[in-house]
Amino acid sequence: QLQLVESGGDLVQPGGSLRLSCAGSGFTLDQYAIGWFRQAPGKEREGISCISSSGGYSRYEDSFEGRLTISRDSAKNTVYLQMNSLKPEDTAVYYCAARWSVQPLCTIIKGPYEKWGQGTQVTVSS
Repeated sequence: QLQLVESGGDLVQPGGSLRLSCAGSGFTLDQYAIGWFRQAPGKEREGISCISSSGGYSRYEDSFEGRLTISRDSAKNTVYLQMNSLKPEDTAVYYCAARWSVQPLCTIIKGPYEKWGQGTQVTVSS
């Protein structure tokens, strides 16, 4: 069964950091662009970051002001999202998604993504 499995979500205090992981199960992520999305209660799912299949291109949603770093490790078949200086408004379920693509680009628009993980909860609270 082909799956994306997120992990790393947790309860963290404001100002803290987390590293989320997105692992491919049953398939290799090497030819997939990976996007990270989040959905807070009562809100639409929004794209926050993505990385191209080669890892050479990445982008971030502007409002994160340098608080995010996305990376990928082919040997571990995993994509990571490092989140720093977390705020209460970052509380949401975080999802990763995969889109088959050999282009050196990616998008944080959710429509093109084909495979989705089950999500991991991030709660920022004191």
